Amino acid sequence: MDEKPSTRRGVPHFLPVLPGPGLCSVRYGLAVVMHLSNLSMITQRVGLSIAIIAMVNGTQQPAPANASADGPLAGPLQHPSRPIGEFHAGTSVYAWSPETQGILFSSISYGILLTLIPSGYLAGIFGAKHMLGAGLLASSLLSLCTPLAADLGVSLVIAIRVAQGMAQGMAWTGQFTIWAKWAPPLERSKLTSIAGSGAALGSSLILCVGGLISQALGWPFIFYIFGGVGCVCCLLWFTVIYDDPTRHPCISLREQEHIVSSLAQQPTSPRRSVPLGAMARCLPLWAIFSGFFSHFWLCTVLVTYLPTYVSSVLRVSIRESGVLSSLPFVAASTCTVLGGQLADFLLSRNLLRLVTVRKLFSALGLLLPSLCAVALPFAASSYVTTVVLLILIPGTSNLCDAGFIINTLDVAPRYASFLMGISRGFGLLAGIISSTATGFLISQDSASGWRNVFFLAAAVNVFGLVFYLTFGRAEIQDWAKERTLTRL
Repeated sequence: MDEKPSTRRGVPHFLPVLPGPGLCSVRYGLAVVMHLSNLSMITQRVGLSIAIIAMVNGTQQPAPANASADGPLAGPLQHPSRPIGEFHAGTSVYAWSPETQGILFSSISYGILLTLIPSGYLAGIFGAKHMLGAGLLASSLLSLCTPLAADLGVSLVIAIRVAQGMAQGMAWTGQFTIWAKWAPPLERSKLTSIAGSGAALGSSLILCVGGLISQALGWPFIFYIFGGVGCVCCLLWFTVIYDDPTRHPCISLREQEHIVSSLAQQPTSPRRSVPLGAMARCLPLWAIFSGFFSHFWLCTVLVTYLPTYVSSVLRVSIRESGVLSSLPFVAASTCTVLGGQLADFLLSRNLLRLVTVRKLFSALGLLLPSLCAVALPFAASSYVTTVVLLILIPGTSNLCDAGFIINTLDVAPRYASFLMGISRGFGLLAGIISSTATGFLISQDSASGWRNVFFLAAAVNVFGLVFYLTFGRAEIQDWAKERTLTRL
């Protein structure tokens, strides 16, 4: 039975309301479409991580004196003794140093960071459907242009990645504007976890098949195929997604009434000022921001450098590297959905308070991967143990999706999209720092460098966990209530 939230002495509890349609409903259809869109965007983002193993393979040998770091390094003419089948049309190899690769990996984060906050605010005012769809389309088209940009120079690739990040920033943040109007309180964890699991599944997919595509067709097809998939997802997005359940042409009256009644106590306003001063003084918000910063630090290292780590430490081929690198994200996708189901089960049965559920899943999602990351350098000599730890890190990390990741919907549903933009901004800032720092550390010394990378990530996670457990809350803050914002 679904329930409506109410508040008594600041503690959320739930009153029964008429149940709405379950899995065969429009809101779950929206979650599936967002799942596919997130899958498409993450494959475009992570594609470079698997393609770069083939793109810079020539740097393992001494480069010619006149080789350029911008242009192609190797091909059939430079290596006539190698079988022509090893080279594909357009599959150039580039002399990009680890430092350059770190900049390439982090450049998309710079782009996302530029658009997260303004896109979240504008999506809350003008509607998220067209803004998110345009971002997905732009990201897909830029992915198709990446191989050409690589031949023209590394600077152009960086520019393409920054622009792609700006497009994805538009698409990521506005999703919470839609869920603020579509997700009943007792289904928030389930719906957002279904949508969000597309990112983990997309990471698994690209890492699994990316190496196969690179070997069979050439690394440019990694960008061509998943750029094309993104364009197809755009058609689905503009067809199925609507900003408001009252405007959807296919929703049943029963489901519409269920959603609207469930959200009746959450005031909304199409025009509103943003209480920036109150937000800046709100420790529960800073607790959420610290959680995002810590979570994205380790996640970015894994998404960006996992193929490189598996290839260099476990000494496997690019095909095996891709398959092994995909396994952790299969676990992450599964844990994301199961965590959301478990969180809503605990709430619907009144087994735990809302704030307890948020802190419990945040603790599991930050502490468990930290322990695995600390153990990882000591298990480098054991193939099986290393693989198990690599699977557990992202799997347990994604339990945060039922914790602080959706906490903005609890503390300030009216500003959920805007605050999600700021939250992801902190996450992307962590991603920029961690990508660059990782590239620097492993360029100094591979063995000690990887150890320092994982120790640093664990320390950041523990700091974020302590701060969130201390200051995290789950009730709507006073500044987020409509009665405190009467000026237009």
